[in-house]
Amino acid sequence: MIYHLLVPFAAKFTVLNVFRYITFRSIYAFATALLLAIFLGPRVIAWLAKLKCGQYINEEVKAHACKAGTPTMGGILLGLAIVGSALLWSDLTNPYAWLTLGVFSGFGAIGFIDDYLKVVKKRNKGLSARAKFIAQILIATAAVSALMADPEFSTRLSVPFFKNLRPDLGWFYLPFAVIVIVGASNAVNLTDGLDGLAIGPTVVAAGMLALFVYVSGNALFSRYLQMIPVPGVGEVTVFCAAMAGGGLGFLWFNAYPAQVFMGDVGSLSLGGALGFVAVVCKQEFVLMIVGGVFVLETLSVILQVGYFKFTGGKRILRWPRCTIILN
Repeated sequence: MIYHLLVPFAAKFTVLNVFRYITFRSIYAFATALLLAIFLGPRVIAWLAKLKCGQYINEEVKAHACKAGTPTMGGILLGLAIVGSALLWSDLTNPYAWLTLGVFSGFGAIGFIDDYLKVVKKRNKGLSARAKFIAQILIATAAVSALMADPEFSTRLSVPFFKNLRPDLGWFYLPFAVIVIVGASNAVNLTDGLDGLAIGPTVVAAGMLALFVYVSGNALFSRYLQMIPVPGVGEVTVFCAAMAGGGLGFLWFNAYPAQVFMGDVGSLSLGGALGFVAVVCKQEFVLMIVGGVFVLETLSVILQVGYFKFTGGKRILRWPRCTIILN
């Protein structure tokens, strides 16, 4: 919004040319999202507490008893900070910026409905896993289809450490990209369990992807670093910076002892956005490295559930109850 208000006057006031630079606007998007999250945090938390949006606690885990009643759905705070900052500093004529915002908002809407049913309507299960999964696939498919509709968008994969290995998946890229986006969304959702555990790695991943997006959108840099160029995608750097700033602001309230939890509205939207950004900048495999915590957490859940069902109730690495300390 600021971009469109000030850049037209750059010819008369040359100092306004700084607003053309993605790096300049990204820095301010980071700062704006950070300040918005810190400023709105106490107000959103008080509002959630008034609505009695208390965190659902597993009664079998006694160490979680102290968390009972802590407001959840803090992802609303993240959404306000990130979307508000991104709209303020982005070039709103860029299709990649709108697609990223659309994925973030769409996955956030799924999480909001799920959280609302669980913590407001007191339906412990919320949306069924099947309904959430189908909705995620539909949003991801629509976003990736929009990308592939652009003939300039490459369906090649960039493999880390192998610059010359770039397999072209063709139409098979569509299901692959959908798996990346939906998988990232659910991976962050599974990681969200301890104070600050999910938002910390998310901030790091958003910062790293911001660098990759910026380089991918710059023809000179991408050619020099032998990366797949994606013209116009550099504008998504502003969104990544806003995500990192909003995440840091949220961490102020989510660090131990947590005053608020992000809930599905936050974890699903953040994970979906990370997955989509990795897709648009052709760094799908890099996301697995940068978001290593999310990958390990997902593998842990798969192993735990699989082993539990296979052995008829046994668990892997079950800690004694007297030694469990969760912050």
